[in-house]
Amino acid sequence: MSNSREVIALARLAEEGRRYWASTPGQAIWRAERACIGPLCERWFGPHALELGFGPALTDMCPVHHSLRWAPTEAFAETPSTLVCPPDALPLPDGCLNLVVVHHLLEVLPNPHHVLQEAVRVTADEGHLVLFGWLPFGIAGWARLWPEQRRHFPGRGRWRSPARLRDWLTFVDFDTHRVDYCGFRLPGGLARNAVLEAVGRRHNLPLSDCYMIHARR
Repeated sequence: MSNSREVIALARLAEEGRRYWASTPGQAIWRAERACIGPLCERWFGPHALELGFGPALTDMCPVHHSLRWAPTEAFAETPSTLVCPPDALPLPDGCLNLVVVHHLLEVLPNPHHVLQEAVRVTADEGHLVLFGWLPFGIAGWARLWPEQRRHFPGRGRWRSPARLRDWLTFVDFDTHRVDYCGFRLPGGLARNAVLEAVGRRHNLPLSDCYMIHARR
């Protein structure tokens, strides 16, 4: 993603993504995902972490000493320490991060395999890789049967099942430790129904809007 046209396209996508995550539906999903990663993240220690995505930070409760955020251009950088670069060309050495989170990027970027390979490259041997994705067979996935839903974030792009991403991870020598489903809701509702979320999470039902994959080398 080196030429200016690709940078402009990524910046537009980032702007659309940030608007969604700031919206009421986006915030409801974000809270469900944060609750999903929280119990795991609180047990992960290390000096460095990185989040790749358009939404707010998910892992600020994690006892990692230095957590980096990513932005496609300087206009989206929230702090002076934000990593500004293409997501498939991270200016970091191999195996330098104890935690890498890829948050709903593999669906919308034109080169998801390269992005995943970069995330794998910078993850330490004892580190953790976390992928968040949209579930193709959840309520939001069925809504994408209408073409209009595919023209806007989060419906745009290509949604892949956990099984498909598990295959991708196997190809890059990572093992999937667990798949957790989160963001349960009724049709037309928001993902903030505490009873649905509790039941869905307890039984880990594949009927949610999104899922989280935890993988290790």
